[in-house]
Amino acid sequence: MLDALFRPKAVAIIGASIKELSIGNVIIRNLQKYGYKGPIYPINPSAPDVCGLKAYKSLEEIPGKIDLAHIIIPSSFVPEAMESCGRKGIKAVIINSAGFSEMGEEGKRLQELFLAIAKSYGIRVFGPNCQGIINSDPELRAYCNFTFTYPDPGAISVVALSGGVGALIMQALTDLGIGQRLYASNGNASDISIPEIVRYYGNDEGTKAVILYTEGFSSPGEFLEVAREVSAKKPILAMKAGRTEQGAKAASSHTGSLAGVDIATELIFEKTGILSFTDEGEMARAAMAFATQPIPKGNRVGIITNTGGPAVIATDVLVSCGLDVPKLSEKSIETLMGTQFPEAALENPIDVVATAGGLQFRGALDVLLEEDGIDSIYINFVTAPFTDTHEVARQIVEVSKMARKPIVCNFMTDLSQERFRITMGILKEGGVPHYANPSDAAKALGALSKYGRLKQRDIGEPVTFGGVDAAAARSIIEQAHQAGRSVLSAGDVYSIFEAYGIPVAGWKVVETTEEAVFAADKIGYPVVVKVDSEEIDHKSDMGGVAINLKDSAAVRAAVEEMQSRLGTFGKLRYFVQKFLPGGRELIIGAAAERELGHLVMFGLGGIYVEVLKDVVFKIAPVTRLEATEMLSGIKTAALLDGVRGEKGIDKEAVINLIQRVSQLLTDLPMIQEMDMNPIMAFEDGVFAVDGRIRI
Repeated sequence: MLDALFRPKAVAIIGASIKELSIGNVIIRNLQKYGYKGPIYPINPSAPDVCGLKAYKSLEEIPGKIDLAHIIIPSSFVPEAMESCGRKGIKAVIINSAGFSEMGEEGKRLQELFLAIAKSYGIRVFGPNCQGIINSDPELRAYCNFTFTYPDPGAISVVALSGGVGALIMQALTDLGIGQRLYASNGNASDISIPEIVRYYGNDEGTKAVILYTEGFSSPGEFLEVAREVSAKKPILAMKAGRTEQGAKAASSHTGSLAGVDIATELIFEKTGILSFTDEGEMARAAMAFATQPIPKGNRVGIITNTGGPAVIATDVLVSCGLDVPKLSEKSIETLMGTQFPEAALENPIDVVATAGGLQFRGALDVLLEEDGIDSIYINFVTAPFTDTHEVARQIVEVSKMARKPIVCNFMTDLSQERFRITMGILKEGGVPHYANPSDAAKALGALSKYGRLKQRDIGEPVTFGGVDAAAARSIIEQAHQAGRSVLSAGDVYSIFEAYGIPVAGWKVVETTEEAVFAADKIGYPVVVKVDSEEIDHKSDMGGVAINLKDSAAVRAAVEEMQSRLGTFGKLRYFVQKFLPGGRELIIGAAAERELGHLVMFGLGGIYVEVLKDVVFKIAPVTRLEATEMLSGIKTAALLDGVRGEKGIDKEAVINLIQRVSQLLTDLPMIQEMDMNPIMAFEDGVFAVDGRIRI
């Protein structure tokens, strides 16, 4: 538990200062201004008081118990201060000071030293090089932080790796009138981690939704576990920075090079049901809806508008967010006739027209509440000067407070007029999420709907196939490891595939021309011949692949040509395989990811993977649902069904293959990278015809 950090009954400031612009002064004034309910103990060896509070020369002089201490002194003195905190019985420390692991070896040594001292006393450390925390609970009002935004109490809790971005998000929420519950920015995160904070928020009854900003995770496995647990209880809205950095670490496999920059974080978000955003403003606006509205049970939205154009814009955005705008039932339309003006449009959207007042809006709202085919309500509300806008707002608030279906409002007005500011205040006080333009309102409702779908999405459990010979596969890898080989031979690769029931085209590894001809005769023509050498990575680029060889003479000529061209690489082996023309070329690959096991990739194979880069990823183990989503997730998914007279592929066989690959990777974690490229997919089966494994 982190109660000593987030719910401190008394706070000490080691490094309290009389200088107004110093952090040691700002934190005390923030605590005072925010109305902190507990005692504040400034530690300053030379000043009698700080910010009107009695100052103490040391922690030992303080008579009462202390839960939390801020340390704001030069880094070299921090270990000694941590020792004092331990002797005092303090259980949580926020180190605002910088100069530790972010500053090189000496800073890293100091950080390791104060952590060791803290651990010996059972102290939890927040930071160093951090802002701190905020708890807006009216019973506490803890502003243990040096920022400048003073949030009203609310239900949104924020955690940010970057203090600058955290402050930006906090200000954006405040500007939108959204109250906040807890805030934390933990800097170097030497001890208390983001996953721990997210779990604490998940267990906090006052937190209705979590906002997370990260630039990656030091322990992605820990975050995956926590995110799965918390997102099942309440929404997590997350933003990951560093998405577009070019030139990711070069990788020898297609899978590694296509994975991009820290794709694992995005995949964790997807696997655990976290809502991912690329725009901090959109994330904050979505939070406004999550703060007060229930989660919709489906994606069907009813639209009420008193102006035409914005309804068209909203409909486009809502549909692009995955919502449906269905027709209303005859019963609903009949009911609307009794409450709306004759010129009103009674379909969906319901255009109550500009002269509509509270009665007309309420009539439309009641119909949408009772309509079984509607899950959420979107309102366009322009403040016409000839209507009682206050009454319209009151009716919207009254329905919103029923919490039967989520409501968002596009509130279009002139805020220079006091009358309309009052109308907006009614919406705000009533907890109705309201936005200045239709797109923002529609995207916020889209986020609510997406989370509803994520909560209902059961990815299932991974399949464990019978008839698998995992021991044989491990033996092959162990022999390669003992021989000092990191890249497996073609024979090793295909033997592992066969051990896991992965369908492969008939094959044989040979060393001479005569053996190649004999193997081809036995496999049956046409065949493919590939050079098999650890030294030759991209075989086709080196002239090490010959396809569609239709007789023994062609095989003989191909092998002799490869020997002549590539003999300088040493003794060569040759991989003879059945040639399977006419199928759709696919790729399935994998790359090991720290703490997460493997990322599994699927897409179009052959040359297409390099040209189109149309691939999708999942974190292993991959369930049947996830494998199915991979097939539908590529941009060229229509090609799998066949176009312009082409036959579609055997999707069931591909889904089965992805799951077998997932099981293989789970059993054989020593695999670093793997590619099956291409896989030939036909109407009645799939076959791996080229494979590569690096351990």
